[in-house]
Amino acid sequence: MATFQIFKDAADEYRWRLRANNNQIVATSGEGYKAKADCQRGIEIVQNEGPSANVEDQT
Repeated sequence: MATFQIFKDAADEYRWRLRANNNQIVATSGEGYKAKADCQRGIEIVQNEGPSANVEDQT
């Protein structure tokens, strides 16, 4: 099962990463959050909106 991990970066901000079953990082927050609740909200957005997100092929 994939897992979201919350951690603090070198700037002491919260970030998240999503690890696949094989422990590879497949997504990251891309930005740091000062509040842990904001970081958790970012995870919730991905969980809720990700399954129905459009795929845009830019090749």
